[in-house]
Amino acid sequence: MASIILVSLFLASSCKKEVAQPSSSSSTTMYIPVQTIAQSSVSMGGSGSLVILSGSAISNTGATVVTGDMGLSPGTSVGGFPPGILNGTLHINDGIATQAKSDLVAAYNDAAGRKSTEIVTLSGNIGGLTLTPGLYKSTSSLAISSGDLTFDAKGNPNAVFIIQIASSLTTTSGRAVILSGGALASNIFWEVGSSATFGTTSVFKGTILAMQSITFDTGATLNGKALARNGAVVMAGNTISN
Repeated sequence: MASIILVSLFLASSCKKEVAQPSSSSSTTMYIPVQTIAQSSVSMGGSGSLVILSGSAISNTGATVVTGDMGLSPGTSVGGFPPGILNGTLHINDGIATQAKSDLVAAYNDAAGRKSTEIVTLSGNIGGLTLTPGLYKSTSSLAISSGDLTFDAKGNPNAVFIIQIASSLTTTSGRAVILSGGALASNIFWEVGSSATFGTTSVFKGTILAMQSITFDTGATLNGKALARNGAVVMAGNTISN
């Protein structure tokens, strides 16, 4: 009887370990190699003076605060200011907006055309990762959803990060981009092949170069620039500053 009890306990213990293994092995950590080839900054030209630039329309609902200039070219529709507050100048199809649009196209093509023998491929959800300086590429869409994303400049405030995204960029509610090791938002460039959407109360950093639209859900914040080549920039009670 004692032998039967011991065997039963052993089998029960073994079963618990087998059940626990899939749960443990499913939480894998993606290894991000450190790149030794430094990327130069993406020149923004005239678009660098604008915190928001749209190709078709700019709209807002709620108590958005934009610190910096906004531009629209070739669109003409701007709505929601007020109640939104613009601490800057609005440029609609004037010389500054037209030049900024031309410079945005050049900056987008520059970021999209970067190459490196050390380029790192990203896919799916990149929440929870830490990226070091260099060039990153996704052949589809990227999301920041299961955790926050950290940029670590390794003590170099001039370090540049370029992320090439073939399709969309999405952050879910409450997710954040975190800067460490001296990383600066002005040195992070997101080249987005379609549109970008930032979830409720999410915190994002960097220059967004989107082919289509950029949408900020309620309470989302941006430290950087929102530049949409062809589509609209949509805001809803956001804080956006460069």
